[in-house]
Amino acid sequence: MSLSASGSEPIIIQGGMGVAVSAWELARAVSLTGQLGVVSGTAIDVVMARRLQMGDEGGHTRRALAEFPFPAMAQRILERYYIPGGKSPQKPFILNSVLPVEPSQAQLELVVVANFVEVFLAKEGHDGLVGVNYLEKIQTPTLPSLFGAMLAGVDYVLMGAGIPRAIPGAMDKLCQGEVAELPLNICGATGEDQFVARFDPLKFCGGDMPWLERPKFLAIVASATLASVLARKATGRVDGFVVEGPTAGGHNAPPRGAAQMNERGEPIYGERDVVDLEAIRALGLPFWLAGSYGSPEQVCAARETGAVGVQVGTAFAFCEESGLRHDLKDRALQTCRDGEPDVVTDPAASPTGFPFKVLQLEGTLSDDAVYEQRERLCDLGFLRQGYRKPDGSIGWRCPAERVETYLHKGGELADTVGRKCVCNGLVANIGLAQVRRGGREESPLVTCGNDVRNILQFLKAPEDASYSAANVVDYLLSHVDRPAAAVVG
Repeated sequence: MSLSASGSEPIIIQGGMGVAVSAWELARAVSLTGQLGVVSGTAIDVVMARRLQMGDEGGHTRRALAEFPFPAMAQRILERYYIPGGKSPQKPFILNSVLPVEPSQAQLELVVVANFVEVFLAKEGHDGLVGVNYLEKIQTPTLPSLFGAMLAGVDYVLMGAGIPRAIPGAMDKLCQGEVAELPLNICGATGEDQFVARFDPLKFCGGDMPWLERPKFLAIVASATLASVLARKATGRVDGFVVEGPTAGGHNAPPRGAAQMNERGEPIYGERDVVDLEAIRALGLPFWLAGSYGSPEQVCAARETGAVGVQVGTAFAFCEESGLRHDLKDRALQTCRDGEPDVVTDPAASPTGFPFKVLQLEGTLSDDAVYEQRERLCDLGFLRQGYRKPDGSIGWRCPAERVETYLHKGGELADTVGRKCVCNGLVANIGLAQVRRGGREESPLVTCGNDVRNILQFLKAPEDASYSAANVVDYLLSHVDRPAAAVVG
């Protein structure tokens, strides 16, 4: 296995991207090279349910379901979602939304099993390392998601898009079979409110819980201050950091200080947003750098700062094994061949309020005409925001839902301007778009980092139409002295 100079950690972390862009096929391919393959845990319950409704081509999901330690749960999911041969293209998928605060057993089973299946398939047949990536902003499914991934023996958990202070302790609780709690970020909550999500692993398992091993926890941070807070005040052990800059794909941390925009309406990042790597090093924990580190020279530069290595997403997003639709990969490659691809750091696109990188492609939600034609609705809800209702209960709203609905729930009109349905857009990216009235399918919304302009470097020959995950790893590590990979099935 190719390791860092310390002999204990991978040099390359393949980023956890989108909804199943970093699917099990990609994570497994990277893991087989001796580096850290990472599956995305975001909305993976929706993904698994839709894969089954599409007929489960290749039988991979059903093969993993047969290995789930509680067969009755797996069977219930098969009976609910599996359609031999796949559903009719005109028929919509069964709607699965994000977990409520108090989910049913069936809802919990879908989340736990889906996370197990994705990690199991990524780890199947080899002894390489596999991680799972979650967003701190998506809170209600986090605990059962962690449990499902841990049942499959996940090696690393990575989490960003927030302050995941409670996650390490929750992982400890789950390992011990104890009830885990996660404080919920609820707008308008008072000091007397105690809004938490809970998961009882023993109750879920009917009192017979398998032995679990605690994975390592890597927090994705954009500042030395946040890294220091997590190292000192997290509820359990933090094993390292991914230090992410503003050129990375997906959600970016907002700029520090007063908001300033360039002529395209993108947030301007300055000196205050440059991470103090000396302060990161002083914490004494392994760290990786992310955000435009997709070249051999950048890998070496990162290691010279004291980093173990780098996290790379965009290069892998457009490789053969990624879950992104093949037509979108082809268009991105052609855009690079034709000239500079256009990536916009959109401060309004995501309902989270975080800046969000969007690749400008005609026919996607980055296209103003497509955006304007889409009916505003929020039926997946993974990026919705919790708020305190006048009666003290929790309500949910999303600035990408119908404007009048959002305002009725106490939201501000300004928050709705330019918001895109990231949830449905990301699911459409992987060929599982929901079908609407009249047979219209949801449009994709492609996110990637600024490094997309360099993906042609991974082609073995200029005329090649695609490249593999192994091509990416080999090229990135071409300037690094390393032992030969030794991950075998």
